[in-house]
Amino acid sequence: MYHRTLASIFNKNTRGKAVVIVGARQVGKTTLIKNALKNKEFLFLDADDPTVRRLLTHPNTAQIQNILGAFKIVFIDEAQRIEDIGLTLKIITDQFPHIQLYVSGSSSFELGNKLNEPLTGRKWEYELFPISWEEYESKVGYVIAEQNLENRLLFGMYPEVLNDKGNERNVLKNLASSYLYRDILAFSDIRKPEVLDNLLLALALQIGNEVNYNELAQTVGVNKNTIQKYITILEKAYIVFRLNSFSRNLRNEIKRNRKIYFYDNGIRNMIIGNFNSLELRNDKGALWENFLIAERLKQNSYKSTFARMYFWRTKQQQEVDFVEEKNGKIYGTEFKWKIRKQQKLPTTFVKTYHAKTQVIDKDNFRDFVIIT
Repeated sequence: MYHRTLASIFNKNTRGKAVVIVGARQVGKTTLIKNALKNKEFLFLDADDPTVRRLLTHPNTAQIQNILGAFKIVFIDEAQRIEDIGLTLKIITDQFPHIQLYVSGSSSFELGNKLNEPLTGRKWEYELFPISWEEYESKVGYVIAEQNLENRLLFGMYPEVLNDKGNERNVLKNLASSYLYRDILAFSDIRKPEVLDNLLLALALQIGNEVNYNELAQTVGVNKNTIQKYITILEKAYIVFRLNSFSRNLRNEIKRNRKIYFYDNGIRNMIIGNFNSLELRNDKGALWENFLIAERLKQNSYKSTFARMYFWRTKQQQEVDFVEEKNGKIYGTEFKWKIRKQQKLPTTFVKTYHAKTQVIDKDNFRDFVIIT
């Protein structure tokens, strides 16, 4: 068991609203909620069960009353599998305000479409990601965590990967094929899985680089609109996320480009089929960058920093790996696996935005991936 940072939400007063936790399959949503409720009586409704799906599809108020019985806490797991679940949840929150409702869903694009309008003003929604570095270090200790840094860059942070040492590749293969793809193909109108495979491979080979949709379209063999659509689906399925370019003042700034990263290094490496050690790889810098930015995203989400994340580049190839805008201030960060000489960020960026800067390497990365 890993203590999850998101567990703090269960200390909040959420009475009268549904608590919705979304994220990729196997990141620990069910475990998180069940652990929080372990000393309480609650009704568990697993939507993977066809009987549960049938009972919760378009029930009326009287039928819902019979289903809920005398329970005051209800947990609906894998809610995206229930047709029009948002309307059912709306009835529960409106007609049974004494019930505390918890909901998990593994595909936000489907769950979100069904929830947003019916549950407007009636829910607290949170995202759960693979284990964070902070959660990992808290469990195994500082020394062991440091010793396993390279493994985390290679195999990622999914709970099952961490808990099945020595079998990481098979676990990741199962995750990628059985869980991640299952959600995407089941809850979207992707008709050509081979296009999805080719797109994921192209994205996996470009982490840390700017992504051009026209070039991707030529590489994959589909049109630009299809590329945009598939990437949006991959984002909503918690496989990839994007950083947009930061631009405010300068004419020569790149204004509309984007970089795409993976939520988990292990999934990325599974897609390209490469788990070689760092010393044998030419993508070590990209792996490091992906790991750090994904960890920063987790921290910003869990700790509600309201920070906005970008990268910065000019047409003259001046670049800042990571830009964060928070509380009206701009922060620029460069990522290096190992600093060999004094590194400085572009003077143009620093002076224009009065930016605070830092260079993050493996000796000081904890300062970046754990926000205190």
